[in-house]
Amino acid sequence: MDMPANATMSESEHATQLRRAIIASTIGTTIEWYDFFLYSIVTGLVFARLFFPNSDPLTGTLEAFGVYAVGFVARPVGAAIFGHWGDRLGRKSALIATLVLMGVGTFLVALVPTYATIGIWGAVLLTILRFIQGVGVGGEWGGSVLLAMEWARTDKHRGFVAAWPQFGVPAGLFLANLVVLACSAIAGDAFLTWGWRVPFLISIVLVAIGLWIRLGIEETPTFRRVVAENKVSKAPAIEVIRRQPKEIMLTALARMGEQAPFYIFTAFIFAYGTGTLHVSRETLLAAVLCASLLSFFFIPYAGHLSDRFGRKRIYMIGAAAVTVYGFVYFALLNSGSILLIFAAIMFSLVPHNIMYGPQAALIAESFTGRLRYSGASLGYQLSSIIAGGPAPLIATWLYGRTHSGYAVAGFIAFCGLVSLAATSFLRDYTNRSISEEY
Repeated sequence: MDMPANATMSESEHATQLRRAIIASTIGTTIEWYDFFLYSIVTGLVFARLFFPNSDPLTGTLEAFGVYAVGFVARPVGAAIFGHWGDRLGRKSALIATLVLMGVGTFLVALVPTYATIGIWGAVLLTILRFIQGVGVGGEWGGSVLLAMEWARTDKHRGFVAAWPQFGVPAGLFLANLVVLACSAIAGDAFLTWGWRVPFLISIVLVAIGLWIRLGIEETPTFRRVVAENKVSKAPAIEVIRRQPKEIMLTALARMGEQAPFYIFTAFIFAYGTGTLHVSRETLLAAVLCASLLSFFFIPYAGHLSDRFGRKRIYMIGAAAVTVYGFVYFALLNSGSILLIFAAIMFSLVPHNIMYGPQAALIAESFTGRLRYSGASLGYQLSSIIAGGPAPLIATWLYGRTHSGYAVAGFIAFCGLVSLAATSFLRDYTNRSISEEY
């Protein structure tokens, strides 16, 4: 049972709740991102052949990534729905709902018949389920970050605490790649027939674990205080758009250098690696696994560094690194050396991690407490439309037109420069109190 708003906690009780909130946020986001990344991995490996078999390889890949992009279009919808829910009814209940929605959508992907069975309706069903996934993950991020950050005892550790829900991204990526790699090895040639479905079926078990953990946490002190002081907004999403439109747009643009390259490095690489470089899917999966392992360290450490040296400073260092790394990445990929290709993929997420660690606190701190779930979610997820969702499509189209990976590197550099510019206009709340802002 949640504690009343006027209850006081001892230091040990608060520390216990903080640990529970961090664990619940991190494990929950791991499961949600496992579901989301699973789709992106399988899209690059098999969906073009199974659901668009009558198209040439390039067109089929574009069509498959088109369905993939629907999930990103849906994410701002989820941000608005669950941002409203989280600012009106609480962070905890919203997070339980997002986990259920995401889990059911992912599980049902495993049951979708291919083109050979029901024709184009298979792709239609995939599109609907991808939209459901997007709505779920659109509401997940804001709630999970706030659940951890709003339990932080002092302002000096918000960056580090808020970075742990971000840890769920590489953990989900690692888990998704690991399961697909295992199923690929077990199924062999039958991977295209039934092996790809197994990872989606497994997701329902993970969702049950996540629900059990999240049901045992308490509501955050910030939300309980907003309720106690009768400051709950009647329409938080509308109010935050009216009161803080600049922060919403700047945080969305600030994410471009993190969001777009990430999905090129973790989704487009499977189509590019197998189709152009002729590298085995097992090698690519193993390389992305190693990239996600490095992220386990770099994301929380970057969050810690932002507490010491400033949120904006660390974030902009990461954006500058992303701007340059795209060219290094494709130079290594095009070398023809398996070792250099593996290294390019393994280190591809390091610049992203330097941005992603402080990002949660940077965005959440930009919005007033009673509108924070809606504002942070909208800013974060709008980037999905302008960067994350279109990125594999744009990369595939650019390569199709130019037959050069450096054109894709130019797109990555453009996104990094946009992030640098947008971040420079954001206020830096590092180590400053945000608890009294309503």
